[in-house]
Amino acid sequence: MRASRTVQKILANYEGETPGVKANLARMLMEGKLGGTGKMIILPVDQGFEHGPARSFAPNPAGYDPHYHYQLAIDAGLSAYAAPLGPLEAGADTFAGQIPTILKVNSANSLMSDTAGKNQAITASVDDALRLGCAAIGFTIYPGSDMALDMFEEIVEMRKEAAAKGVATVIWSYPRGEAVTKDGETGIDVAAYAAHIAALLGAHIIKIKLSTDHLMLPEAKKVYEKEQIDISDLAARVRHCVQSSFNGRRIIVFSGGAAKGADAVYDDARAILAGGGNGSIIGRNSFQRSREDALAMLGKLVDIYKGRA
Repeated sequence: MRASRTVQKILANYEGETPGVKANLARMLMEGKLGGTGKMIILPVDQGFEHGPARSFAPNPAGYDPHYHYQLAIDAGLSAYAAPLGPLEAGADTFAGQIPTILKVNSANSLMSDTAGKNQAITASVDDALRLGCAAIGFTIYPGSDMALDMFEEIVEMRKEAAAKGVATVIWSYPRGEAVTKDGETGIDVAAYAAHIAALLGAHIIKIKLSTDHLMLPEAKKVYEKEQIDISDLAARVRHCVQSSFNGRRIIVFSGGAAKGADAVYDDARAILAGGGNGSIIGRNSFQRSREDALAMLGKLVDIYKGRA
């Protein structure tokens, strides 16, 4: 596999990184139908932990089987498949070498009480990622949670170990918790801040939610208004989050969020493309559809990121 010039340019932004990490980033960037373009579509299937099996898979019961998701990612020509330890182990031998994988090493669940604090348990290790041949580990942080500082310290240590062993790190940076309002979770000032925190923590790939034009933080709002930062449409807000990710020196992908109509998914992708984002990490909006519909939708997303639709 020879990296395209576009991918080589992206990898050059990771100065001082280990060759193994760069090789694994190249694996994902050169994989599938978007290989070599600098764009990515990743299939994440970690929702069973947070939402439970019925809420995650009953809309498309084939999704109860971990093999289904491996095969969907492969057949759709995606860049990578991300999941917790159990699902990856369940298909690691059958699908070895067929799709880059990302081991989600921490998870939350819906059975926690509201007083427990917004946090995630570490459920896998860097050595698990090596054993399973993963290209990267994935780790969620909750900026705005009273537990956020602990999460930051956990991922710094895991990222250090992963990099030393040649494994890349993807950080899911989701504002949530005591310091963040519901509207603030997707407010542009908070979203950009979350992206920047992930970059500061050493993320090789940053995953955040698409944002609204809401401004939650009073002091930040003053700056946005004074400097006339453009947040007028989704593409502008994506552009601002890319800027906040070391001015585009870090790969940033955007989550698909809750299930919605296909046209809304396509509009999101067009905005991500226009704003200079690197792509989508889209779970429920793909695996909760029938296989036929999911493949059609993912194919259309590939065309959008190639500038064909």
